[in-house]
Amino acid sequence: MKALETRYVERLADLYPTIAAASTEIINLQAILNLPKGTEHFITDVHGEYEAFAHVLKNGSGSVRRKIDEVFGNTLSQRDKKELATLIYYPKEKLAQVKETETNMEDWYMIHLYRLIEVSKRAASKYTRSKVRKALPKDFAYVIEELITERAEINDKESYYNAIIMTMIRINRAGEFIVAISNLIQRLVVDHLHIVGDIYDRGPGPHLIMDRLLNYHSVDIQWGNHDVVWMGAASGQKACIANVIRLSARYNNLNVLEDGYGINLVPLASFAIETYANDPCQCFRVHAQEDSDLREVSLNMHKAIAIIQFKLEGQVIKRRPEFNMDKRLLLDKIDYEEGTIMIEGKKYELLDKSFPTIDPNNPYELSEAEEALMNRLCMNFLNCDKLQEHIRFLFNKGGLYLCYNSNLLYHGCVPLDEKGNFRKVKIGSKQYSGKELYDVLEYYARKGYYEQDNREEHEYGKDIMWYIWSNENSPVYGKEKMATFERYFIADKEVQIERKDHYYRLIEREDVVNNILKEFGVDIEKGHIINGHMPVHVKEGESPVKCNGKVMIIDGGFSKAYRGTTGIAGYTLIYNSRGLRLVSHETFTSTEDVIEKEIDVHSDTVIREVSAQRERVIDTETGRQLKEQISDLEKLLHAYRTGQILEKE
Repeated sequence: MKALETRYVERLADLYPTIAAASTEIINLQAILNLPKGTEHFITDVHGEYEAFAHVLKNGSGSVRRKIDEVFGNTLSQRDKKELATLIYYPKEKLAQVKETETNMEDWYMIHLYRLIEVSKRAASKYTRSKVRKALPKDFAYVIEELITERAEINDKESYYNAIIMTMIRINRAGEFIVAISNLIQRLVVDHLHIVGDIYDRGPGPHLIMDRLLNYHSVDIQWGNHDVVWMGAASGQKACIANVIRLSARYNNLNVLEDGYGINLVPLASFAIETYANDPCQCFRVHAQEDSDLREVSLNMHKAIAIIQFKLEGQVIKRRPEFNMDKRLLLDKIDYEEGTIMIEGKKYELLDKSFPTIDPNNPYELSEAEEALMNRLCMNFLNCDKLQEHIRFLFNKGGLYLCYNSNLLYHGCVPLDEKGNFRKVKIGSKQYSGKELYDVLEYYARKGYYEQDNREEHEYGKDIMWYIWSNENSPVYGKEKMATFERYFIADKEVQIERKDHYYRLIEREDVVNNILKEFGVDIEKGHIINGHMPVHVKEGESPVKCNGKVMIIDGGFSKAYRGTTGIAGYTLIYNSRGLRLVSHETFTSTEDVIEKEIDVHSDTVIREVSAQRERVIDTETGRQLKEQISDLEKLLHAYRTGQILEKE
C-alpha cells in the first residue's frame, strides 16, 4: 500500500478497531445500498413567501397525501383523508380546533392515533432502524419505535399496542404524542430538500425561511441572483446593500430589514425626509398589498436609496472595465436642465426630473450626506449577527450549481451564444465558459465574503457578487440588462425590455442540452436539468417541461408579484424511488384556510417519469459514497487479516 493509503487505513482502524467492528459496518452499509432511495423535494423561487413555503414543506408537495392514499386506499373517505392530512401538517392547531367541537375525545384519539401510526410505518419503511431512530422526537422515541416496529415475538400485538395507546390517552399525553408523530411523518416523507435559488426579496419572510432551513434535517441551496445580492450586502458591498434596501422598499418589506434583522433604517428615513421633503416621488410607488401599512416616508426612502444605488453601480462599472457594462452608465447621459436622457442614440423624456443630490459634472459621486449614510448602513449590515448567520449558511450549504443523483441543478441559465456554444466571458484577466465560468464566479464570491489576507481579491470578490446579481453574462441572471433605471424614469416600454439569454430559446434542442449535461459530468441518458429563475407563462400555453422531458423549469411561483404573469402558483418537483413527478400548484390562501376548511393547496401532476425498476440507494450519489466507504473498510479488513494492522483489544 502507498504511504498515504496506509495512514488513511490506520486512521480508519481507530473507528473500527476490530475485524468484527469493520465487518458489521460493511454489512450495515451493504444493506443500506439495497433500500429504496429517499425522496428528494425540489423547491425554487420562494421569494420570501414564508407561509406558502412552510406549507409546501409540511405537505411535501403532495407526498404526505400520497402516503395516506398508499396506506388506506379506498378504506378511508376523501373527507377523512383530508382531515388526517391537515392533522399531520398542523397538529397543534388542528387539535385545538377538534377539542372545541368533538364530544368524545377518547374515541377521536384512538382512531387518529392508529391512522397516524400506520402512516408513520409506511413513511419509515424505506430507512434503516438506525436512521429512523435518529429522527425520533426525544420525548416519545421509545414509544414510537415500539409502535412502528414489527415485534414478531409478541403474539397478541393488538393488545400490546392498545395498551400503549390507551395509557397515553389516560395520562393526557395523546395530544403531545400526535404532535410528535405528525412532525416525524413530515420529516420522513422527504429525505432531502433542494432549494434551487431565490429565497430573498419581494415577500415579507425570507428571514423566517432561513430560520426554518437552518434547522432542516438535510438541505442544499443553489444560489439565485436575489440570494447573491444579499450575500454581497452582508459582505459590505455597498451597491448590493443599496439594491437590497431598494427592493425591500419597492415591495413594502422594510420590516424584513428592521424587525427581521435589526438593521437601523432611521438614518435613511431622516436623510430622505430632509432631501426629498417636497418631492412627490411618484415614480417610486411601492408594490404593496391593499391591506398592508405604508409608512409616510416610503416613497422618499425608495427614491433616496435608488439614486444612491445608481451612483454606486456606476462606480463599480468604472472601476471594473472588464465587466463590460458601460452601457449601464446612465446618469452621465442625462440633460439635467432639459429633463431628458440619451440612450443608444435615442432621446427620452424623464418622468422624474428632480435630482438634488446629483452633481451633473460628476454624477456618480455620492454627496457628503449620502457617503455618511452608506458608511453607516454598511456597518449595520456587517455587524448584524442574524444576517451573517444566515449568509454563512448559504455559503456552507450552497453553490451556483449542483450535480446530484444524475440531475444538474442551477438557477438561471448557462450563458450561450446564438449557435448554442458556451459563451466566453472575461473574469479578471482570463476568459471562462460553461462549468469553469460557474466555478470561477463561485470562487470569487467566497473570496468576497471570507478572504482576510488578500484585500485586492476580497474587494474583487465583493464586486463579483454584484456582477452575479445583474450582469448579462451571469449564469443566475441571464438577461442583457437589468432595466431598473428605465422602469422608474422612462414611460416607453420598449426601452424597459430585458432580453433573455440565447439559452432560453435553445433549451429545446437536444444537442444543446446534452452538451450542457456533459460539460457538468452528468449522464446524458439518465440526466435532467432542474432549472429555477424564469416564471413559466402557463396561461400563454408555455410548458415547464422542455426538450422532451430533459429540462424541467420549476420556478416555484411563490411570489405574488408573478401571479398575473404565470396564472398559477408555480411548480415543485418530487423525485422518489419510483421516479420524477413535476407538480403544479394553485395559489396558497392561508394557513387558517388549511386548518379550518381543510383546503390544501391543490396540486396537479404535470409530468410523471416512472422508473422501470424501483431505484435503490445504490443508484444514487449517496450510494456512490457508501460504496467508497465499503471499499475502504474492505481494505482495512485485508490489513487486519494479513497482519499489516493489529486489532485493538
